Amino acid sequence: MNPTLHRPVDREILRLAIPALGALVAEPIFLLADSAMVGHLGVDPLAGLGIASAVLQTVVGLMVFLAYSTTPAVGRRLGAGDERGGVTAGVDGCWLALVLGIVLAAAGWATSPFLAGLFGASPGVTEQAAHYLSLSMLGLPAMLIVYAATGLLRGLQDTRTPLVVAVAGFGANILLNVLFIYVAGLGIAGSALGTVTAQWAMVLVYAVIVARHARRVGAPLLPHRTGIGRTARAGGWLLLRTASLRAAMLLAVFAATRLGPSELAAFQVALTIFATLAFALDALAIAAQALIGKGLGSGDLASVRAVLSRCLRWGVGAGAVLGALTVAVSPFVGALFTSDASVAALLPPIVAIVGLGAPLSGYVFVLDGVLIGAGDARYLALTGLVNAAVFVPLVVAAAMWGGRDLAGVSALTAAFAFGYLGARAATLGLRAHGRAWMRAGATV
Repeated sequence: MNPTLHRPVDREILRLAIPALGALVAEPIFLLADSAMVGHLGVDPLAGLGIASAVLQTVVGLMVFLAYSTTPAVGRRLGAGDERGGVTAGVDGCWLALVLGIVLAAAGWATSPFLAGLFGASPGVTEQAAHYLSLSMLGLPAMLIVYAATGLLRGLQDTRTPLVVAVAGFGANILLNVLFIYVAGLGIAGSALGTVTAQWAMVLVYAVIVARHARRVGAPLLPHRTGIGRTARAGGWLLLRTASLRAAMLLAVFAATRLGPSELAAFQVALTIFATLAFALDALAIAAQALIGKGLGSGDLASVRAVLSRCLRWGVGAGAVLGALTVAVSPFVGALFTSDASVAALLPPIVAIVGLGAPLSGYVFVLDGVLIGAGDARYLALTGLVNAAVFVPLVVAAAMWGGRDLAGVSALTAAFAFGYLGARAATLGLRAHGRAWMRAGATV
């Protein structure tokens, strides 16, 4: 095919993906900064941050359907010419996020010590994890509202506004963390408080933006029970899909905990770097979600296929570039993230493993975004369970035959970066090559 025919599709992909990249990368950069600042407090705080982050990101990650179900729902209605209906669906998603956030925050605050203790870490690590986790629960409603509002804007084909809000919010968070951790001397608690403050500031900004869109198209700002119920039902399968992803992550952290505090701290850094790459590559998945939803809403199946093909090429290529950069800098990451020699010695090889798996990650994240944009959540949920089941024996094998120290944590990292993601690539690729997911119309 003539390369010039790809240019309009590429322009649309990059128009959405580049701002989405900035917004997505802002969050893991903030996590990296958090890890670096907490890491210099000692091994126990860094390992505790690893446990608390795993729990918190599991809770928040399970609620990602607030964005992932909103984006295609709004996009489909936009493609069908019903922008008012799309904004209404997004507003209902924000109200659902608030309700879920309050309930989950209350439950999480009450159970933080229990949740931190489930990993079986040393008393010092568990205490640090519980302290960070309980304070972070105060920001949970804000995190979920930001998800839902971001999904609304992405469905409207606007990824620039979330970029501006994310950069401002996470930039403020870093400054607040410096003040609370070092100037006020609050330690790991200061990191949690800085994050919570920045999250609620972002919610205030999004409230103004969503209200403006609602007034512009005449959409109501009050919640509608039917709309909230529709969003909740649509997100049910995505919740299950995300639960399988988080289960795999938690299993990996649990296995790393059994290796020892230094291995857990190193694995936490490797997972944070993986999250940075994942968020960067997920920019293409976000573009795919928005464009696939809009294309299916308008019934333009040819453009849907074109978006799939081009996003895959961009995804694998970007994964290769980012992976090469990660491998190149892997020998130097120890000095950045920790002052502990035992942790620093473990980081170069496992960070290199993460980099080598980046092209596979790009393929997986793009296909995931395509099928989410198409509303094919049931398939994603069911195959997610299959993928998690495949990962279990790989983790067991790494624990049994990988040993401890460097060999053990390297085997665990490889099982995740190649085994688990390889299973996801197989199931997603099988679906994408067919046509069952290409259902046109304003709703699925």
